[in-house]
Amino acid sequence: MIRKLKSGQYRIYSRKKDEKTGKRRNLGTFDSMEAAKKHERAIQYFKHG
Repeated sequence: MIRKLKSGQYRIYSRKKDEKTGKRRNLGTFDSMEAAKKHERAIQYFKHG
């Protein structure tokens, strides 16, 4: 999941919450929505490859 930060950047969070912390894992921060979407696709590819 991609969320926009107050700084104007976009951050990718894991879809599942971490059992220990109860929060979603930060999977990277990007300056543009396109860059974040591109990296999210790469993450999904490696998760299911």
